[in-house]
Amino acid sequence: MHHKVKIVRMTEAAERIATNLRKGVLEFCVLGVLAANERYGLELASDLQSRGLIAGEGSLYPLLARMREGGLVDARTEAVGGGRPRRYYTITAAGRDQLDTFAEVWRALGAEVDTILEGAR
Repeated sequence: MHHKVKIVRMTEAAERIATNLRKGVLEFCVLGVLAANERYGLELASDLQSRGLIAGEGSLYPLLARMREGGLVDARTEAVGGGRPRRYYTITAAGRDQLDTFAEVWRALGAEVDTILEGAR
């Protein structure tokens, strides 16, 4: 019985760690996805959701609004085939700079973390 409880705790701990890491990198993942292609909101949410980066679209829109205010993304609205207008998001030059900086930091930090984890075995 005790062993089963320990597994549950580890699963909860793993989920807590994953949640914190996702929160820390989500903005940069959004920039990375947009660097590859312009996306409309629901398409972007679906992509991030399928990758396990967000639980639902509700958390994405406030982030996109903050990123627009910060000059990292731009948005345009387009009516598609008589349906509801879609808001398309694109990365800005400032967003690309931010993404490039994040990539450098991520690689260096990741390498250090990997080194530490290897030494801990």
